[in-house]
Amino acid sequence: MPTHTVDVESIDRLAEKIKDLIGVLEHTRAELSQTIEDNLRLTREVDELKTQHSHAERASADMANLLDEREQIRTRVTAMLEQLEEISV
Repeated sequence: MPTHTVDVESIDRLAEKIKDLIGVLEHTRAELSQTIEDNLRLTREVDELKTQHSHAERASADMANLLDEREQIRTRVTAMLEQLEEISV
């Protein structure tokens, strides 16, 4: 009979370990699910930031072009004013 009690105790300990393992697996699955959701959200955010960065780069290039054009206009106007002053004198 004592051998039978030891076997039941071993089975009970094994059953408890299996329950603990199932708990760990459920927790791990929940963490994995959350990680997948976080990764999807972060991927969307990265895509959005890439789009914003692209727009900002285009805006920066446009601004540089406008400043270039402004400088060219300023130079031309200055030259025209100098010519007018020479004519007026």
